[in-house]
Amino acid sequence: MSAALPLPHRGWLFDLDGTVYRGEALVPGADATISALRAAGRRVAFLSNKPLQTRADYAAKLTRLGIATEAADVVNSSLVLARHLQRLDPGAPVFVIGEPPLVAELSAHGFEVRGDPRVRWVVIAFDRTFDYAKLDTALRAVRQGARLIATNPDRTCPTEDGEIPDCAGMTAAVEAVTGVNVEIIVGKPSPIMLHVGLERLGLPATECAIVGDRIETDIVMGKRLGLATVLVLSGITRAGDPRIAEIAPDLVLPSVRELLLT
Repeated sequence: MSAALPLPHRGWLFDLDGTVYRGEALVPGADATISALRAAGRRVAFLSNKPLQTRADYAAKLTRLGIATEAADVVNSSLVLARHLQRLDPGAPVFVIGEPPLVAELSAHGFEVRGDPRVRWVVIAFDRTFDYAKLDTALRAVRQGARLIATNPDRTCPTEDGEIPDCAGMTAAVEAVTGVNVEIIVGKPSPIMLHVGLERLGLPATECAIVGDRIETDIVMGKRLGLATVLVLSGITRAGDPRIAEIAPDLVLPSVRELLLT
């Protein structure tokens, strides 16, 4: 089985949206590829910038799609942000532009989630309930000295029906009205997220590979920290993108299926 795998690395980090699945549809062959890696003794974990579900939700979805997964094998931006902010300012009052799973993660890590501007941090995330009231509260919080932190830099999120707006839209709105830039973005391509993923694998970066569909997040992050990089063209990045030649991933494949055919 191991002879069918193109790279020798012991640890494998997979992006989810656009790489393993699109919306509720599995990318064809993703289950067989991950099964082959596991059968060959490789360690596998999943990284997602998307804070819309809990890690248990993501694990249940993967399992439902045919990839048996435990919650501990999923590292998402909600977890990474909560852990990082816990180191910076444990128990701080925060205002969240985000959905209930992110709020729950922050609460579980001891943060006081408030609905008013009397906070030390404004947390910005992919939020399908983003509205004027949230923007107004964020503005008032920053005027009172709150700092800005965000889950991820993605402009859009791939689904089976195309792309939908992601966290960059919420971040841009807050930065535009406050005149203040977000201090920290914890999700890919930040090393903050990658270090959590590597910690889960229990391996150094040089023994790991990352597979993803975005050059500017998955591939750039992997390159910066010395992982092998596999770009798949099943999500955001298209074959004619000039950045492919510039960034030079170790492999460029139509999808994860081809990891077993290379």
